[in-house]
Amino acid sequence: MIQRFCLYGFLKNQRYFEPYFMLALLAHELSFFWIGMLYACRSVAMNFLEIPSGVVADSWGRRGCMIFSFFAYIASFLLFGLAPHWIWFFPAMVLYGIGDSFRTGTHKAMIFEWLRLQGREEEKTRVYGITRSWSKFGSAASAIFAAIFVLVTGDYRMIFLFATIPYVLNIINFLGYPKSLDGTHTHPTKKPSLSGIAKDAMASVKNTLKLRPLRRLTFESMAWGGVLQAVRDYLQPALAALFIVATWTTVNSQDPYGSAQQNPGVVILIALVYTLMFLASGWASRSAHRWVSKFGTEANAARRLWLWNLALYITLIGFDLWGSTAVVALVLIALLILQNVWRPILISRFDQYADPAKGATVLSIESQSQRFATFFVAPLVGWSIDHVATQGLPGSFWPIGLVGAMAAFAILCSSGSENKQAVQLAK
Repeated sequence: MIQRFCLYGFLKNQRYFEPYFMLALLAHELSFFWIGMLYACRSVAMNFLEIPSGVVADSWGRRGCMIFSFFAYIASFLLFGLAPHWIWFFPAMVLYGIGDSFRTGTHKAMIFEWLRLQGREEEKTRVYGITRSWSKFGSAASAIFAAIFVLVTGDYRMIFLFATIPYVLNIINFLGYPKSLDGTHTHPTKKPSLSGIAKDAMASVKNTLKLRPLRRLTFESMAWGGVLQAVRDYLQPALAALFIVATWTTVNSQDPYGSAQQNPGVVILIALVYTLMFLASGWASRSAHRWVSKFGTEANAARRLWLWNLALYITLIGFDLWGSTAVVALVLIALLILQNVWRPILISRFDQYADPAKGATVLSIESQSQRFATFFVAPLVGWSIDHVATQGLPGSFWPIGLVGAMAAFAILCSSGSENKQAVQLAK
């Protein structure tokens, strides 16, 4: 099964548009604020469906929910690729959010369910790190394919259409998953109504927020994952700006990023950076369990990662104000790589406190908390970056660092008690 889990991650991350997503939107002459609104639109869809989808997965079967999510993704990709006007990107984002809501948390719960059935629960961080690494290796391969598609077709819309193929293959992959991973073996005849699903969802949220360790982990997820989800694609315009400065490329001053995205050099630079970054992310994910071994506990490892997170965001602020776009790009790359050490550790910490029968639901709550943070952060950061540019203020991307540093500082200031809680739980 580990091979199937890895294949899922590899195929799922064949999102050929991912390295160029923001540049593709900028090419439609959208401001950073409206791009932030598109991201917020996806978050709204996920916030409505994230927790109910987890309840549905736990109650009706996880395999069916995963296959449904792939169909929603395919519809989204087709709309992005065929839309006659950018206004259609909003329903495409809604479909994307539906796909995310029925996927996130569900597959992780299936992995942990399989480990429990195999008596290998102590391997959570290692096995999840391995499967996540294959997702990143898939992203690395997709970045290379994406560059080829863009250079050959000269059209960003085509990469959305090409992305439908591996998602069809993943549906076939899931048809081979055993029924035992559905999570319904404890109550095989119980099929709740819509009102029952809503009731279970509210109860799960209440129980998650009532339990102090899970409540804290939820806020950590918002502060790290929610912020990074909102700002990670700014790496693309940062790389485009770096290429412009490094090569003295002439661009339209009214639409510099829209002009740059037509340049083959920008396409190749982004593909190279994303490929190397995803390969490094795969290695980072595989090494997550070593951080835990080095620092003794998952909580200690997480705190050390938060210190790195804070230092990187502060570095981004300083070097952006100094005018070093190269360092800004490097910091964003480092944050994205570091996330792949932090994420397996976070998910393992969630599983430590969650009820196994509600695994998909609890992890869906975790994912929703991220989207909730993204909903507020994405438009705010987009508006701030637009404001910096229009008002002639120094720097370009420092609002990203400011939001990230504030979130990291808040988590570090409140992190004193988790080790005591873990000791009490062990007793």
